Amino acid sequence: MRAMGGEQVEEAVAGGTAALRPAVDRDWSEVTAAGLEWSCHETAVHVADDLIAYAGNLVGRAQDDYVPFELKLEDGTDNSGLLHVIETTGALLAAAVRTAPPGVRAFHPYPFGNADRVGFAAMGVAEVLLHTHDMTQGLGLAYEPSADLAESLLAWLFPHVQPGPAPWPTLLWATGRGELPGRAPVTEWRWRNNLVLPAERVTLTGIRPAAADDLRLGGTGGFDWIEDGPYEGTRQACSYLMKAYEAGVHRPEFGVFALVRPEDGRTVGGIGFHGVPDEEGRVEIGYDLVEGARGNGYATEALRALAGWALAREEVDLVFLTIEHDNAPSQGVALRAGFTRATVEEERIAHDEHDMDAGLRLYVLRG
Repeated sequence: MRAMGGEQVEEAVAGGTAALRPAVDRDWSEVTAAGLEWSCHETAVHVADDLIAYAGNLVGRAQDDYVPFELKLEDGTDNSGLLHVIETTGALLAAAVRTAPPGVRAFHPYPFGNADRVGFAAMGVAEVLLHTHDMTQGLGLAYEPSADLAESLLAWLFPHVQPGPAPWPTLLWATGRGELPGRAPVTEWRWRNNLVLPAERVTLTGIRPAAADDLRLGGTGGFDWIEDGPYEGTRQACSYLMKAYEAGVHRPEFGVFALVRPEDGRTVGGIGFHGVPDEEGRVEIGYDLVEGARGNGYATEALRALAGWALAREEVDLVFLTIEHDNAPSQGVALRAGFTRATVEEERIAHDEHDMDAGLRLYVLRG
């Protein structure tokens, strides 16, 4: 899976405008874009407007709403001029993505209220790919982006969607634009930017499937790790994340998070859930730190933040940890984060009914 950045925005725009250019002499205002109530002209303006809006929000560091401006074409702009506007706004978004620091986030409503530079790049690509499809379908033109680009878009922006036999048909199905054998039609959909949770001195940054895939294969996942990072536990957690993603059961808010220090942008460890809450409202958390970051309280702060976020959700009643009986430092993290050692009876049940290893100790935090 490829990265998602300015290059991918430019690739999407170049492919989309090339597909539409054979029909520049037609009246796009008289042709309805497939599946939409807009004409092809209105849809093209919408694409350009979104590209410049994403660039504006990212550059302007918008926090509560879109920057209050919108695109307006000069009277008499023809289709060739409109495609030039799309190329220009795409270039502006690509530049904004390239120059934004990795940790910067700006407003976008879905689903957690903000997105980083990768998210804005992916949203721009999505707008171009999907609406180029709508317009070319209406105009009777052929169009299909590269499979690599569609696959990457799915892995960065649609983490809740199980990969299909081919990326482009899967993306069309996931956005209500086509059928996929064996899957029910999609009538409502949203893409999903990653969840980010602030702690005291670290930020918990949700790891997307594309980044998890790189981490499990020995890469950095796009994060700037301190020396000797990431720890092997983070790579293993990302391997489990990818298994869930490939099986179609991944819920990104109950996934894996990188621990990033805002002060320098360096990543010091990982934390995450072992799965979604069970029928009794219980969910397990695991964590690790790169050796050079240990002893600074980062794990305690991260655990406190993630457990608090989980317990604020209606579906979670209890957060628990399983820690080796001789791992005193990790037990100390649990206690400082507000967890308590489970009772003898709770541990017995965990061992007997939930197949917990006999060498582990159970720590719990209730809502």
